[in-house]
Amino acid sequence: MDWEQFRQWSEKAANWGADYRASLRDRPVRAKAAPGEIAAHIADSPPESGETMEDIFKDFEDILVPGMTHWQHPRFFAYFPANAAPVSVVAEYLVSAIAAQCMLWQTSPSATELETKVVDWLRQALGLPETFTGVIQDSASTATLAAVLVLRARPLDWQGNKSGLAANKAVRIYSTDQVHTSIDRAIWISGVGDENLVRIPSGGPNKAMDPKALADAIERDRAAGLLPAGVIACVGGTSVGACDDIAAVVEVAHAHGLYVHVDAAWAGSAMICPEFRTLWQGVERADSVVFNPHKWLGAQFDCSVQFVREPETLVRTLAIQPEYLRTHGHDGIINYSEWSVPLGRRFRALKLWFLLRYHGLEGLRTMIRNHVAWSQNLAKRLAAEPDFEIVTEPFLSLFSFDHKAPEGVDQESHTQRLLNAINNDGRIYLTQTRLSGRLVIRFQAGQFEATADDIDTAFDVIVEIARSLSSA
Repeated sequence: MDWEQFRQWSEKAANWGADYRASLRDRPVRAKAAPGEIAAHIADSPPESGETMEDIFKDFEDILVPGMTHWQHPRFFAYFPANAAPVSVVAEYLVSAIAAQCMLWQTSPSATELETKVVDWLRQALGLPETFTGVIQDSASTATLAAVLVLRARPLDWQGNKSGLAANKAVRIYSTDQVHTSIDRAIWISGVGDENLVRIPSGGPNKAMDPKALADAIERDRAAGLLPAGVIACVGGTSVGACDDIAAVVEVAHAHGLYVHVDAAWAGSAMICPEFRTLWQGVERADSVVFNPHKWLGAQFDCSVQFVREPETLVRTLAIQPEYLRTHGHDGIINYSEWSVPLGRRFRALKLWFLLRYHGLEGLRTMIRNHVAWSQNLAKRLAAEPDFEIVTEPFLSLFSFDHKAPEGVDQESHTQRLLNAINNDGRIYLTQTRLSGRLVIRFQAGQFEATADDIDTAFDVIVEIARSLSSA
């Protein structure tokens, strides 16, 4: 492809993207493809000779697009959002065109220095103290793994990388059952082992960790000759928005010399609004905090920010410096690959810089406040409808609900049938969760371009389909 063709197809791709995003309200949110349907249209072997861009682009439109679930759809109310504000997409065009590998300062000084600046912008936006600094990771899963590796390394005096876990006492980590499964995966990958992830009871309206039970578990493990290492707390758990009392958790953990990592992957974005910061009161004393600008804030995936109070512990755990990765003659520079599990790094800071400058904090605050207000209003409207139950009240813009099954119909079967019918309808997309063994339906408002009318559509679809199932 010569540069004139590159220009032509880049323009076509950009125009296609604009048309696609403008047409999303006319498309079903979730892909309607059957398993294997897409693969059946793709060649079994790679081509020996090159094909034309016209043919490739046509197959993209005809074969692949119909099999896509539209995460940028304004009525995507499932999971958590993976927003890509248009200005962030433009920044990603530039990142793709430059195609830098930003593993070290010297491999792209602008990428490193912009990352330092925009991460500090976000620290200020969230109201975190200057004692925090941070790094952009690809996802909260990687940030949590990095945190787990640090809290594993500390009680072993950083000898675990040399002698291995088998040569030491078992390291113990504490959380509730409301944390994201990325914590389980980090425990597995780090070698700590699932049996050493201690689940602390939770309760109350926020499903918060019991501080006394945490203290008892730490003392019990230490008396048994084990090594209590750290606590993973959550703010806005994925299931129904569980929120630990961060101040109480930190108080107990630090009294016993334990590291505290806070997973605020989704809810952390809301902390740009000062009125929501009571939800993570005490976070300033945590050791590590992760939030995902690629969820609610509008930065295109992937873009997760990990704040740490003592970055030297992260570097001491993860850094490895062969001669070919050294930057000679520049003491005191930051090489963010030493703060991350992967060596390779994309220029993720650029989309944050574009996003924050274009929308400003007040524009982003308005979006989040709208989502919270709209979700709370929807929960009230559903609660007022016959046979609907709000199972968990809104936490920010997330709540769960259920609909009473007709007489003689199993409740769980009815809930699943209702969810399937809603999603098959195509106008909105919801997901489910389990709460104390009970299947319930989740709703969260968070899509960047959603409007109040989209929430009204959600209400109409949910009520209409529930009534039709009850009268069938």
